[in-house]
Amino acid sequence: MEHPENNDQYKGLKVNKGIENMPPVNPYLKKRIQRKQYTVNEYVEGILKGNITILSQAVTLVESSRHEHQVLAQEIIEKCLPYAGNSIRIGITGVPGAGKSTSIDVFGMHLIEQGHRLAVLAIDPSSERSKGSILGDKTRMEDLSRAKEAFIRPSPSAGSLGGVARKTRETIILCEASGFDTVFVETVGVGQSETAVHSMVDFFLLIQLSGTGDELQGIKRGIMEMADGIIINKADGDNIEKAKLAQSQFRNALHLFPPTESGWIPKVLTYSGYYKIGIKEIWEMIDEYISFTKKNHFFEYKRNEQAKYWMYESINETLKDSFYHNQEVEKTLRTTERQVLNNEISSFVAAKKMIDLYLNSLKE
Repeated sequence: MEHPENNDQYKGLKVNKGIENMPPVNPYLKKRIQRKQYTVNEYVEGILKGNITILSQAVTLVESSRHEHQVLAQEIIEKCLPYAGNSIRIGITGVPGAGKSTSIDVFGMHLIEQGHRLAVLAIDPSSERSKGSILGDKTRMEDLSRAKEAFIRPSPSAGSLGGVARKTRETIILCEASGFDTVFVETVGVGQSETAVHSMVDFFLLIQLSGTGDELQGIKRGIMEMADGIIINKADGDNIEKAKLAQSQFRNALHLFPPTESGWIPKVLTYSGYYKIGIKEIWEMIDEYISFTKKNHFFEYKRNEQAKYWMYESINETLKDSFYHNQEVEKTLRTTERQVLNNEISSFVAAKKMIDLYLNSLKE
């Protein structure tokens, strides 16, 4: 349609003709490439060859909640199990802002320069709400995220802490089978996730900050007792004296705890992740711990205890899932809950009633 503004009575004004409406879908858009479906043997073969693409897809199966994916994932894990267990597993935790991401980036590059291959995994108990924050951390691991010898995997985007932790442990098996000789398991925050991480690693590292007031404020005794080593970050510039003071405070605090089961005396070191100062000393400490625990056989004992722990955790998780997805339980649970809230029956009677209902439904 011609614009009226181009009429002779509007001299000096010209409006160009517009373009025709474009189709809503780009005609040049290529058809989406379908992801190839691999067999169990193809997955295992790809993982053992160190194929990162196949490893990533296998981890996605582990994280999936679909039944058919879980069946496939368990078959893959079972076949990879004989090739796993050869890595050093290190748990890394610390208060928000302690510099975990920067530290992992620096530690990881230090290991890669020495010829190691590194997998970085995460346990995020808040992932159900926030959809995971390790993705943000990954952007701060600038060097590591570009390194071919590193594999950085975000935590599952939803699920209970127990479920996320179990899937992380299964992912460790796949990473080890794929040839990664060092595995970092990072906790995104300080909370109950530390216990889950401690139950799947060989060395538990706590990253602390100095110059933030009372250095022991807000640090749970349980986390301190779990730590095999404490490192104080940002020990540089004007902060060096504060870092040394914090080091002294943490050492004094550790003396108040009972001896560790391994016989190892936890060390407290200072370093600077930003300026890469003291990195070598941290890894000498970790190597010393691994040698010490292998020599007194605690290393193997701890791994066996962890395997037993996760067997029972898997049983508990499966039973819990079976209970809450039982049809009879689903029908009656809300009614029983209302009876408890109205003081018609006690919590304990209600629980026994639901358990009996569940067990009877299994007999039918």
